[in-house]
Amino acid sequence: MATPSRKTSTSSPLASKRALPRDPSSEVPSKKKSSAPQAAPPPPLPLQSSGPFVEGSIVRIAMENFLTYDICEVSPGPHLNMIIGANGTGKSSIVCAICLGLAGKPAFMGRADKVGFFVKRGCTKGMVEIELFRTSGNLIITREIDVAKNQSFWFINKKSTTQKVVEEQVAALNIQVGNLCQFLPQDKVGEFAKLSKIELLEATEKSVGPPEMHRYHCDLKNFREKEKQLETSCKEKTEYLEKMIQRNERYKQDVERFYERKRHLDLIEMLEAKRPWVEYENVRQEYEEVKLARDRVKEEVRKLKEGQIPMTHRIEEIERQRYNLEARIKEKAIDIKETSQKCKQKQDIIERKDKQNKPQIFLTEVCLPVLVHKIEELQQALTVKQNEEHDRQRRISNTRKMIEDLQNELKTTENCENLQPQIDAITNDLRRVQEEKALCEGEIIDKREERKTLEKEKKNVDDHITRFDDLMNQKEDKLRQRYRDTYAAVLWLRNNRDKFKQRVCEPIMLTINMKDNKNAKYIENHIPPNDLRAFVFESQEDMEVFLKEVRDNKKLRVNAVIAPKNSYADKAPSRSLNELKEYGFFSYLRELFDAPDPVMSYLCCQYHIHEVPVGTERTRERIERVIQETRLKQIYTAEEKYVVKTSFYSNKVISSNTSLKVAQFLTVTVDLEQRRHLEEQLKEINRKLQAVESGLITLCETNQHLEHKDNELRQKKKDLLERKTKKRQLEQKISSKLGSLKLMEQDTCNLEEEERKANTKIKEINVQKAKLVTELTNLIKICTSLHIQKVDLILQNTTVISEKNKLESDYMAASSQLRITEQHFIELDESRQRLLQKCKELMKRARQVCNLGAEQTVPQEYQTILDPFYQFSKYPPFQMDTTPHPPWLSKIFQTHWMKLMPY
Repeated sequence: MATPSRKTSTSSPLASKRALPRDPSSEVPSKKKSSAPQAAPPPPLPLQSSGPFVEGSIVRIAMENFLTYDICEVSPGPHLNMIIGANGTGKSSIVCAICLGLAGKPAFMGRADKVGFFVKRGCTKGMVEIELFRTSGNLIITREIDVAKNQSFWFINKKSTTQKVVEEQVAALNIQVGNLCQFLPQDKVGEFAKLSKIELLEATEKSVGPPEMHRYHCDLKNFREKEKQLETSCKEKTEYLEKMIQRNERYKQDVERFYERKRHLDLIEMLEAKRPWVEYENVRQEYEEVKLARDRVKEEVRKLKEGQIPMTHRIEEIERQRYNLEARIKEKAIDIKETSQKCKQKQDIIERKDKQNKPQIFLTEVCLPVLVHKIEELQQALTVKQNEEHDRQRRISNTRKMIEDLQNELKTTENCENLQPQIDAITNDLRRVQEEKALCEGEIIDKREERKTLEKEKKNVDDHITRFDDLMNQKEDKLRQRYRDTYAAVLWLRNNRDKFKQRVCEPIMLTINMKDNKNAKYIENHIPPNDLRAFVFESQEDMEVFLKEVRDNKKLRVNAVIAPKNSYADKAPSRSLNELKEYGFFSYLRELFDAPDPVMSYLCCQYHIHEVPVGTERTRERIERVIQETRLKQIYTAEEKYVVKTSFYSNKVISSNTSLKVAQFLTVTVDLEQRRHLEEQLKEINRKLQAVESGLITLCETNQHLEHKDNELRQKKKDLLERKTKKRQLEQKISSKLGSLKLMEQDTCNLEEEERKANTKIKEINVQKAKLVTELTNLIKICTSLHIQKVDLILQNTTVISEKNKLESDYMAASSQLRITEQHFIELDESRQRLLQKCKELMKRARQVCNLGAEQTVPQEYQTILDPFYQFSKYPPFQMDTTPHPPWLSKIFQTHWMKLMPY
């Protein structure tokens, strides 16, 4: 292999799709293939440099028992760039020989990972020999392959060597079998196309450049990476320097703030030293104020106690007066009680309330209510007798009048013998009407029973139809869940069928009804989902109207198809099913379901469902025989679908099979024939019900007419019977009334004598009443006098109590004021004690802060309270303080400075 455009020793791509121009010398001079073993020719001698061959060019390739070759030798020209030829001519075998002969890896070819697989089948050994051009003498590399051990034996110029030496010799000629830019097998074209620009450049450098070129390129890339790193480092250090400069500027401001803070701390230290003395002075002044307030409250307590003494004496005097008055009131109460007891006894006598307790007293006395009651009884008895007499006279008058009326009516009553023939005739008519009525009612009962039976049958048929509708609703629910647009279009179609001239069928999945839902998987796997949800039209015009309304206006995604003009629904299959039963086929797809004629015609025309048989597991077991003998294009077995095709070029039969998917939409089976039968049955039942209702109405009207006639006859008969018995009844009534009148006239009463007796008894009772009332009145007067005396004493006692209560109220108010004042005094005294203790503590703390002993006086600077802001204003804005400080201030300065150091 060589590239004519370069003087350096290199090899060119072999299997590239681009062919370089070649002269006649570049053609393969010889290529021999033998199917029978032949004697190996004597090994050729190495060729010397001749012609345009360059270092590393392939001069000769020899193969023995390699892949498809028994013995083959190829002598390429100096410009070998590509190996081409028809399928099966051995191009890949030559490429594999070049790869393996030049110490390439078997896996690089992408065919096998073991070298033994490249030996011809049935042979134990194979050989590849490649002769490479070299100016110092051609290099012959021989590789013998042992299949049993899967090993290779290497030879250079017929001398045994190792694979490593071979690789070094090949590399010295700049031959790179693993470089796709230099050696490109057909199976690696895809990987070559996937190389990036960088990878392609590096591979090209390795292929066509000198060995140091790729190294220089790598060094150049490394230097560039280092340059980038140095630039990045320089940039980072520059940024760091700028940050440090900015930080230094910020620190300058921090130093100024530090000295300002130091001045504030010095002022705070001085004020903190003065603070205990200020607090002590404030507490001392507060102590003096509390002490003065305590003394004032103490004086108020003394005055309040002195003011309560006269009030206490007056309350004691009033209490003695109240005690005497209450004793006199109790005496009067006892007298009143005794008098009241006597009144009560007299009253009990009058009202008979003490009858059981004291039966021995006043036995001859009669109580007042009893006397009153006796008078009322006498008056009521007299009134009753008077009313009875008046009522007797009225009844006598009424009875005489009634007797006179009955006698007049009796005179006008006709003879009863003339009414009997009329009664007999009405009785016969009434009997005949009742018989007709009984017959009519029997027919009504029969009609009602018949109506009840028909209604029961109608309910059963309605239930069956409802169950069918529920199954259809299940289909529609599946359509709505999966294809909402199609479902919306179905609803629109049902409401607008009047817009179409010819028949329009709803989506195929709704109109198909499986005879057995187990076979639904065949139909769903045979008909695509897009057609299962398609609407079927009989005319192009109707379909355009539908799509314009649904797709364009409503923006719904729906499918629509047109059924063939000539129906295919009943088209016979090309082969009878009986001919296919021996292979296990039991039906064609068309016979597995029912559908409207347009839908069935479209499916037969488009998907040839009348030509696709369905088989069983038996069919799958002998599928090869079925494919070869039946020449069917599509076949269904129990769980698989087979598609059979014939190659256009080789006329060979090609089959493919796929597993059947589970049915989703057509598993719901509705027997449409049975539903139509039920609808016809329902119509017949409704017709019979209508006839029965009509007959029942007629019978009810007839029965009502007979009922009315029966009532009229009964009323006539009743009137005649009443007229017949009326005379006898009148005679009986007259006799009865005369007897009653005689008895009432005999029952008489003397009202004057009864009135005289009653008045005499009432006078006697009134005398007893007057005596009892006089005695009770005297006792009540005595009791009233005692009550008046008692009330007078109670009024005096109330006046005394009122005065006492007023004094006690004033005393309680004064006592309350005294308690409040005493409590205030106690609080002030406690506050005084607390402030005194606090003054002592503050004095002690102030002396400790200033380091003063018990005998030392307070410094003058701590006896005056200065304004801290005035003190602060005396400091300059910023200057270094070089004045000496006392030891305690220097110590504070060092402490604050150490705290600020971390900042």
